[in-house]
Amino acid sequence: MVSGSPNLQVSFFFFLFVVSSFAGDPYVFYDWTVSYITASPLGDKQQVIGINGQFPGPILNVTTNWNVVVNVKNDLDEPLLFTWNGIQHRKNSWQDGVSGTNCPIPAGWNWTYEFQVKDQIGSFFYFPSLNFQRAAGGYGGIIINNRAVIPLPFGMPDGDISIFISDSYTKSHKGLRKDVENGVDLGVPDGILINGYGPYRYDPTLVKDGIVYQIINVEPGKTYRFRVHNVGISTSLNFRIQNHNLLLVETEGSYTIQQNYSNMDIHVGQSYSFLVTMDQNASTDYYIVASPRFVNSSDWSKVNGVAILHYSNSQGPASGPLPILNDYDTYFSMNQARSIRWNISAGAARPNPQGSFKYGDITVTDVYVILNRPVELIDGKKRTTLNGISYLPPSTPLKLAQQFKIPGVYKLDFPNKLMNRPPKLDTSVINGTFKGFMEIIFQNNDTTVQSYHLDGYAFFVVGMDFGVWTENSRSTYNKWDGVARSTTQVFPGAWTAILVSLDNAGIWNLRAQNLDSWYLGQETYVSVVNPEADQSEVLLPENSIYCGILSSLQKDQAQRVNFSGAISISGSSKTVFIMLIIALIGHSFR
Repeated sequence: MVSGSPNLQVSFFFFLFVVSSFAGDPYVFYDWTVSYITASPLGDKQQVIGINGQFPGPILNVTTNWNVVVNVKNDLDEPLLFTWNGIQHRKNSWQDGVSGTNCPIPAGWNWTYEFQVKDQIGSFFYFPSLNFQRAAGGYGGIIINNRAVIPLPFGMPDGDISIFISDSYTKSHKGLRKDVENGVDLGVPDGILINGYGPYRYDPTLVKDGIVYQIINVEPGKTYRFRVHNVGISTSLNFRIQNHNLLLVETEGSYTIQQNYSNMDIHVGQSYSFLVTMDQNASTDYYIVASPRFVNSSDWSKVNGVAILHYSNSQGPASGPLPILNDYDTYFSMNQARSIRWNISAGAARPNPQGSFKYGDITVTDVYVILNRPVELIDGKKRTTLNGISYLPPSTPLKLAQQFKIPGVYKLDFPNKLMNRPPKLDTSVINGTFKGFMEIIFQNNDTTVQSYHLDGYAFFVVGMDFGVWTENSRSTYNKWDGVARSTTQVFPGAWTAILVSLDNAGIWNLRAQNLDSWYLGQETYVSVVNPEADQSEVLLPENSIYCGILSSLQKDQAQRVNFSGAISISGSSKTVFIMLIIALIGHSFR
């Protein structure tokens, strides 16, 4: 996203053109200062995490195969990492930004991420991955556009609108973190935010006066692409726009069969794209609603996110009740999820159709049935588990331990099913087979919806149902057009099955997206090692931060403290940058 004077915008696009001319795939540069800022989304002042003073943060708007360089200055009072939800980082888990791949950026330091959005399109988001920080913000959107040679499978929209929906608490992320550590349930959120704003005052008895709300301005007859992300803490949200259809076209990098929905359940960590046509008579403004799902307490009925869709010819404000929805219909929600299908005839990041990868014909090499349970006591503390193991993050990231061949940091012994033994804390990792084809069944024995995410990959969602998964359940799998994505929901008392081709070497985080479940131990990693030397696999970055056992390797980081607006680049970009400067100097003397 570019802001500022027209002259700055011209320079920016010339910059991209020059880099593209010399280096093939363009580079785009961002400088971010991450700090606490004061906001009042629910009417009372509270501390949130902003990027360059923005909450939510800026949109990364790029195109397939572009190289993204993000220089992050950590002005928080605690360590920080950013992860890029759904970005696959081909052969480069060094940039994944989670505790198993990177040492955190200490307070006062800056660090530069550099990654390529290789062979991807679609709608994603980034967020801070440590210390419950996402509860305070620090998130923003990632848009990866099609290359010009690959047409969209729909008409070019008249506009592109990013929507971030989230449950929110006025308590700080540190306070929430302490509650979770002490086994205190988060309870009902104080509100639902839309793009960092509180609700429109649709009901004076429920919404206090003076809350600033989001207004989306549109033109009658135009069609807009709405990219909607649930960036919240732990609440599944239903998204809908009063009197308007949502034509689903894409989710997390996959074009879908185009179907109209009146509303969509969006679970924590999920992203969807809809085309919405402004085809109403604009007698009034229209409600945009994000409301909690699968909750049965009357307190929850008071918590709704409400923004306003405003036509330029609108004749009055929105009024009356919100569009009605049955709040606790998991069967409806599961059937809706099953209806989302892959568009097998559309091209995406490459010209060949998405469906040319016939995942249903590939032989499965590894099967993992991963079971979660409600919070349980381990060593006197409440923890969450996967297959009876609550993940214990080591002080040395797994990726660094693997690079330096340090024994004892982690074990490649994550069980492929629940073992008959007491739950335990451990750093147990899945030993993936490079170019293998893995089947993972998530069995949710908890009482709430959980969503699970795998970094480094898009997996195929091939089945889900209520009850206990058995081998006979495979007869219900969708082997043809199951959608490929990176985050899937698992309903309480139900299972979801995914298939994933392990063709991306690295160490990749498999986690619960619900922050409370993740923070208390519901995660592991998948280690995928190419047994042959691969010259294209990205090496240890020159600017790596060292911690834990490797702390003695840490060099003086004083230069990282003095952050400036100047472009910061790492080794592989330096030659390109020098050539760019030469070209710009030459251009200025013409």
